[in-house]
Amino acid sequence: MERESIDFPEALRRLAPRAGVELSERTSREDAQRKRLRDALEAAIAFYHQVLTGHPSGQPALDYLRKRGFKDSTIETFQLGFAPDSWDALSRQLSKKRQVNEQDLEAAGLVSRRPNRSGVYDRFRNRIIFPIRDANGGATGLGGRIIGAPAEGQTAARDQGPKYLNSPATLLFDKSRTLYLIDRAKGAIRKQGRAVLVEGNTDALMAHQEGFDNVVGSLGTALTAGQVELVTRYAPRIALAYDVDSAGQDAATFGATELTALVGEIERSPHRGRLTDVDVVRLPEGRDPDEVIRDDPDTWRTATEAPQPIMEFLIDRYAKRHDPRTLSGREKLVNAVMPTLRTIGDPVRRDGYLQMLARRSGVDERVLLETLHRPEPTDRPRSTRGTTDGAHAGSKINLEAILSSPGALDPKAVERALEPGESSLLHLLLVHPDLIPVAAARLRTEDLVTTPARELWSALVRSGPTFVRNEFLEALDPTIEAVARTLFARTDPLSYDPIALAQTLDQSLLTLERNRINEAIEFKRAELAEAEAADDEPSVGQLQRDVLMLQRRRLELDRERANATVLSKRRTPSQPRTPTPAGGPS
Repeated sequence: MERESIDFPEALRRLAPRAGVELSERTSREDAQRKRLRDALEAAIAFYHQVLTGHPSGQPALDYLRKRGFKDSTIETFQLGFAPDSWDALSRQLSKKRQVNEQDLEAAGLVSRRPNRSGVYDRFRNRIIFPIRDANGGATGLGGRIIGAPAEGQTAARDQGPKYLNSPATLLFDKSRTLYLIDRAKGAIRKQGRAVLVEGNTDALMAHQEGFDNVVGSLGTALTAGQVELVTRYAPRIALAYDVDSAGQDAATFGATELTALVGEIERSPHRGRLTDVDVVRLPEGRDPDEVIRDDPDTWRTATEAPQPIMEFLIDRYAKRHDPRTLSGREKLVNAVMPTLRTIGDPVRRDGYLQMLARRSGVDERVLLETLHRPEPTDRPRSTRGTTDGAHAGSKINLEAILSSPGALDPKAVERALEPGESSLLHLLLVHPDLIPVAAARLRTEDLVTTPARELWSALVRSGPTFVRNEFLEALDPTIEAVARTLFARTDPLSYDPIALAQTLDQSLLTLERNRINEAIEFKRAELAEAEAADDEPSVGQLQRDVLMLQRRRLELDRERANATVLSKRRTPSQPRTPTPAGGPS
């Protein structure tokens, strides 16, 4: 366990054959299933790699990767692939030539079950494929990326689903405990004493191509306790190297705030890894990590070898946004930093950051100390003056006014920070706050996936019957305020007919519920695979019933959404059709 930095069960599985010890039947059955799923994944990786490098359908993806600066040797070493634009290319290949059955294909996350008929369809279609492996190099899942940026055609990208698509939760794959390229980075991380984390697979891949081997990818999500525990098996220091343009800095702030909140949890963890330093890598304005690595490796090396402590980064960031020379600016600066400062468990470090905040804000340290120990307010006082925000005069959004405001984000940053369904719903509620009570009767905070969406939704619920847009925005945390302002800037056409608005709200809520059901089904299927491997018949029966119940509810939702769409077409012919969620062929 110490030498390989693995947990007890994995150590047991490795050492048993060498010691001549026969594991229990249950463990052997689990191992057998895991091996089948890994074999299926390895076969899929080989198939997708062959399509990318040796089939005409993979040529556009290969050209794209080369244009992005990836060498053929990198494509070969890391076994990049391409999933053809076909519903069953992989499943036919693996079932006929490798004799992999549908159950194992589905359990490995390679296919999805058709909702209205028997059979399965390929989960990854028309995407560049990045094999994802655990710390020991075993295949656990896949990451898929649509070719090109969303700017190439927003409609086309939406039709193909999200820009990045990872394997669902399976017996092998848990995104919250996985880091891309950890198998190749762990040695360098241990040697250098620091792990550098980037958001995307391409950023991590470019780093390894150029010799920066202590870089791992967080699979496009905010960091979790499981990911931090994994990386701190090898080093106690983490440096965040997220995109640092005007949009990316706010995206980095999301990750930084959440990671800081995890410090105490990780330090109290029974795991042997301990997180001692969390830093932020400062890169040139407007340049993504893979660009800097490819075009200016010396700048990347300098930035990652001397990153800025996370609290210093946050204080600097908010001090630039809020002018500490004004009373209002000092107040906003302190309110923005204080929640994160409260999460610092080490009193010495916390005191040092308190002194730094006092210098940057001009607020006496004793006042800050008093604020630090004051309980956080659960709500904020609001004025009921009936003013309106200049960016929202009357009933129309002034796009230029919002995007030119200091807190505005690039819309692409919000796309990365929120789920599409969350963005649509929050945009609707911000423009039509009279719908908030209707939504609150059907939506709980925990039903939303991302932290920014939850925080903005909670603020909307607290806003009460008198919603004053400008005051609402100014009362938000600066990062959430930026998200809200950017959502205002969306150009989605919204009807002002009450019936059409009610139908749009209903569609949004039904879409979110369907997404939650899909996620629940994935988790139940993973539990079912474990129960079947353990020969736990009572649990198998119950889980099968649970999955069936969820599938029936999903069908009901699909009918409700279809009916709402039909009504919408009849009553509001000018209203755009709500896109059908990606779920495979019907």
